[in-house]
Amino acid sequence: MAVQTRRWFHPSVSGAQAEQLLLDRGIRGSYLVRPSSSNPGDFTLSIRTGDEISHIKIQNTGDFYDLYGGEKFATLSELIEFYTKCHGQLKKLDGQVIELTYPLLSSEVTTERWFHGHITGTDATALLAEKGQNGSYLVRASISHPGDYVLTARCEDRVTHIMIRFKDARFDVGDGESFSSLPDLIDFYKKHPVVETNGSVVQLRQPFNATKFSIKGINERVEQLESSENDDKSKGGFFEEFEELQAKEANHTFSRKEGARPENKKKNRYKNILPFDHTRVVLKGTDPSVVGSDYINASYISAKELNLQNQYIATQGCLPGTVDDFWQMVWQENSRLVVMATSEVERGRSKCTRYWPEINKTGNYRNFCVTHTKEDQLSDHILRVFKLENTRCDEPARFIYHFYFMSWPDHGVPAQPGPVLAFMEDINERQRTLERSVRGGIGPMVVHCSAGIGRTGTLIIIDLIITAVAIYGIETDVDIMKTIQSVRTQRSGMVQTEAQYKFCYLAVKHHIDTLKTRIQAEQEADDSSLYGNIAGASNLVPGGRVLGMR
Repeated sequence: MAVQTRRWFHPSVSGAQAEQLLLDRGIRGSYLVRPSSSNPGDFTLSIRTGDEISHIKIQNTGDFYDLYGGEKFATLSELIEFYTKCHGQLKKLDGQVIELTYPLLSSEVTTERWFHGHITGTDATALLAEKGQNGSYLVRASISHPGDYVLTARCEDRVTHIMIRFKDARFDVGDGESFSSLPDLIDFYKKHPVVETNGSVVQLRQPFNATKFSIKGINERVEQLESSENDDKSKGGFFEEFEELQAKEANHTFSRKEGARPENKKKNRYKNILPFDHTRVVLKGTDPSVVGSDYINASYISAKELNLQNQYIATQGCLPGTVDDFWQMVWQENSRLVVMATSEVERGRSKCTRYWPEINKTGNYRNFCVTHTKEDQLSDHILRVFKLENTRCDEPARFIYHFYFMSWPDHGVPAQPGPVLAFMEDINERQRTLERSVRGGIGPMVVHCSAGIGRTGTLIIIDLIITAVAIYGIETDVDIMKTIQSVRTQRSGMVQTEAQYKFCYLAVKHHIDTLKTRIQAEQEADDSSLYGNIAGASNLVPGGRVLGMR
């Protein structure tokens, strides 16, 4: 999701261990890179092809990396990126193409939030220079020296980088002290400042925490965030991340001129919650002589930055004067799913005008007829089926599936994420069915609460993370805060409260726990052997050349 990662590098894995990892956790196309056991300084690329494992050496000449005669690259990362994008470059002797599709992620050396994984030195410098303060620090994996790490710290208004070597299962910075873990090393140098060769003293005062983490480690991340809140009197954890998110939103300068027009003010449920002009839904076929006739308080939400195809429309709960516009939007966008996360009235206040007729009745909404054909009430939600007809064209009627979640409290979040996840699974199953059965596909899912930002944003974020896990598996990295940040550039205020922010984490955690349990049960129920014969080193052919294994 931004799911790019360099954690395909496993610094302390042997060939036999690599094979076992790929067979236990990988699928066809899974791969990892490890140090060569036969040629120190070189590396080995291990790939799963069906139930076999193939290995190929990566040569490190000191000037470049290559596959002993293949394309040459300045860094190991660039080599791997090339072969993951340029399919057909790696082949076995029999001509079978080997594709690098799914990186098998290594376990992080630590789950401490100051560990930022494989970000570049340039990115680390920018982070601390722009957002850190003197004494801020982070640790990252070295890209130029795979297997080692770098302590990046800001001191005296500059950013410095200190290499942390990892050798013989110990970590050191070259001053004679060594440690069994990165946290031990950092704890030591927080008490005993590092002195650089130029005499500068590097004080480690406050960690600059990362928000990206491995999805399979979400239990540990939630525990850390909850622990930070309990231990830090000034608040931390979820509060700290949410406040950072709020601060970043303050930098948004996108225009909202259409929603602020005098002609459109009455169409906004809340006068200050307006769609951005660049992402607003524009109603089509309206009278151009009527100012504001193309306006509805609704925003397109896409996930292209996250490498996902999901599309949504986030909108407010209908007002009496916007119901006709709502059905026009549903028709023009070819939306077949409408998700409602608010009651019509909460605490005596109108939250959403009913925009559908009673069961077995038909309602007329400008150019559209809506017939309420079916209604099923489940434990936490109601599924309604509407037949939508456009009276101004001969197109066939469409069936709209309306999912109403009944158990989301006003000014709060559900007590448990399970019902929300079950609700969303029903929605996604219906969506998958429609995508298979509707010729030409279907349009964006329409999601609304009252304002179209809080509960609406929370549901969309959870759905995006779950979708990423479904596509990339639990061997991927996620960044919930940056995902919300991305969505907020499309509609302001999405995921409105700290409680909703935390609920996103808890819902994803519940989903991953359930997924792990299901995977384990399926593996235990599978009587067939997963292992069989493990292939040894195979000769591969990049670009038609035979590679001799060493």
